[in-house]
Amino acid sequence: MTTTTTTTAYAVGGLSIADAAAATGLTVHTLRYYERDGLMLDPVDRASSGHRRYSEADLGWIVMLTKLRGTGMGIAELREYAELCRAGLGNEGARLALLRAHRDRVLAELAATRENLRAIDAKIGVYEKRLVCADLEGRG
Repeated sequence: MTTTTTTTAYAVGGLSIADAAAATGLTVHTLRYYERDGLMLDPVDRASSGHRRYSEADLGWIVMLTKLRGTGMGIAELREYAELCRAGLGNEGARLALLRAHRDRVLAELAATRENLRAIDAKIGVYEKRLVCADLEGRG
């Protein structure tokens, strides 16, 4: 969906669930799950037909949820974060603690991944060296 199309859709009452799925890269099923499981910041508006209508704010929140999920935050923790945000001002310390703890886990996972990558690179080096040696022996 293009920016112009998206902007027009917002102006006429929001995006359908299919358009919201396309805009976020999530499935319709996932969007329904996020709503049903209490992960959305606010209730998703409904058209008079009963169909969901996603606002720009809804999509911004979904993008944040996607970033948190993509870095390994579990559903229970996402729900806790959403509940804190819905509660409004006064709990920023709790939100900050939750996000800092998650960030620490992400950094630890990145460090472990870097270490694993070093091992893979070392093994690649072994095989590259063997191939170079085999080529040199074959020419000699």
